Amino acid sequence: MRATAGAPGWAPATLPAGLVLAGAVSVQSGAGIAARLFSQLPPAAVTTLRLWSAALILLIVAGRGTVRAVTGLAARRAWGDAVTTVTFGIALGFMNFAIYQAFARIPLGIAVTIEFLGPLTVTVTGTLRGRHGRAVALGYAALAAAGVLLLAGTVGGTRLNWAGVAWAAAAGAAWAAYILGSKAAGQRLPGASGLVIAMCVAAVVVTAPGLAVGAPAMFRPSLLVLGACIGLLSSVIPYWLELEALRRIPTSLFGVWMSVQPAVAALIGLAVLSQRLSAPEWAGIGCVVAASAGAAGTARGTGGAGAALAPQPPALAASRPPAAAVAAEADPARTER
Repeated sequence: MRATAGAPGWAPATLPAGLVLAGAVSVQSGAGIAARLFSQLPPAAVTTLRLWSAALILLIVAGRGTVRAVTGLAARRAWGDAVTTVTFGIALGFMNFAIYQAFARIPLGIAVTIEFLGPLTVTVTGTLRGRHGRAVALGYAALAAAGVLLLAGTVGGTRLNWAGVAWAAAAGAAWAAYILGSKAAGQRLPGASGLVIAMCVAAVVVTAPGLAVGAPAMFRPSLLVLGACIGLLSSVIPYWLELEALRRIPTSLFGVWMSVQPAVAALIGLAVLSQRLSAPEWAGIGCVVAASAGAAGTARGTGGAGAALAPQPPALAASRPPAAAVAAEADPARTER
């Protein structure tokens, strides 16, 4: 019998928690492999391989619905909806491009921690707009700021540099824009079509810089295979795991659990890339993780605007309705509870 979100006891939460953790490990493992690949290809080329792999897979799964959506946009001359979706895709493409540039310069865990400030800002802002929890939301913002200050203490040292921090911050800003763009696209386009179109736009956006620095080496069969593996680990596998978790728990609770992402990234960086962090860096990561989890929990408790915008990973971000629609289109028998 399928567990339900409201069932008592630990057992109903065990499976979705495991799915969320497995998805986090998959996302950050893909990031670790991508960072290792930077010794053979520039970050822009690796970004191109990842996004095209993800776009092709999404087209295979939900291509027919996407074609119908594009045809409908043209027939209705809904150019505003088209611009919104293209903007969503540009944000997605820049988010991936920027975070890979950060991975090439600073440790994985620190880059993801800084990037996480983007969706955290969206969550805190949404909570502040509500009637309750404003003081608590400001407290979590202060806690995240303390984490940033701890991380900033190592800027200019052997592990951190301003360029890497700037790229990670830019990725966080793009992630925030992506969350808002995902919501807007989901309201304007049916099913998963907005997400699929955006992924294709993102792949196109990064193609020129990727080819400029990576061609023709990036087309070697071994590198194409690695790029596809990164796409699977960073997008497809966690996408499926997160979707299965969301079938069992509320989105707001999912946001709380996903706050572990920076810590998982730091551990993957240590295991895969031998990136050892100092005590202040670990403390900074801990502050941001705690602030993200607390902010998502506050949004959940108050039912404010932030509840729907809880911090979520790049594999899905805020594309909950489109995500469910992709699965439904792939297998119409599978529907949400």
